[in-house]
Amino acid sequence: MDTGQASRVGSLLREWRRRRRLSQLELALLADTSARHLSCVETGRARPSRAMVLRLAAALDVPLRERNSLLLAADYAPAYRETSLDEEEMASIRSALDTMLTSHEPYPAVVVDRCWNVLTANRAMSVFLDGIPSHLLEPRPNVYRMVLHPEGLISRLANRSEVRALFLDRLRREVNTTGAPAAAALYEEVSAYPVLPDEPGGAPVGRPGPIQFPLRFRTPLGELSMFSTMATFGTPADVTLSELAIELFYPLDEFTEQALRGLAALRETAA
Repeated sequence: MDTGQASRVGSLLREWRRRRRLSQLELALLADTSARHLSCVETGRARPSRAMVLRLAAALDVPLRERNSLLLAADYAPAYRETSLDEEEMASIRSALDTMLTSHEPYPAVVVDRCWNVLTANRAMSVFLDGIPSHLLEPRPNVYRMVLHPEGLISRLANRSEVRALFLDRLRREVNTTGAPAAAALYEEVSAYPVLPDEPGGAPVGRPGPIQFPLRFRTPLGELSMFSTMATFGTPADVTLSELAIELFYPLDEFTEQALRGLAALRETAA
């Protein structure tokens, strides 16, 4: 590896260290190395071994895709493969996703990649998707575009400003965590969308509930109130798998619970 390559991987590691707000000494302790050696690696005066690159990446909690980039920058082969979900070897993963989505009905659930592109969803997600213009669903739906675009779900939200702030903060943290250019570009796009004011009575009323900012949106059935939780796969060894997330939505009140069950019953009748 020449000096230029050593300098390249060193500058990338330094960028990740600063993103994680760690000193050289703090990172050296986490990676079981010396601050002096780390300094030489960052400045390109020392060539890190493959094991050292991986150890530093793990200590910095660098995503698998970017760990491969660090290895390539250091002139090493990638350590983590990237397998399409359509491949046969991912059949067990597809089955697990299908089971999670189906068993979560009548509540909505969706599988997304790290840029929040929708990969698959259950039938109950129609409560969110109904009424979304086709240009926000093609070529692939993106959660942030569907929610924050003025023609998207936000136009039906009672607490628009709260949800917008929550979503932008979540995406900003995603950008900081992953450093992904695509996520940064998505943030720039959606944060520039025109801001729709809250409707009268859109602010929270009454006693605060257990969820600070639920999704409160209008439907032909009335106003539904929901919250969500995220699920990921543990110890992934594949880039694709490491970037998958499942967002599971739940009703926050009895009215929403009954409305979702009623919609599910209608879908079964129509089928």
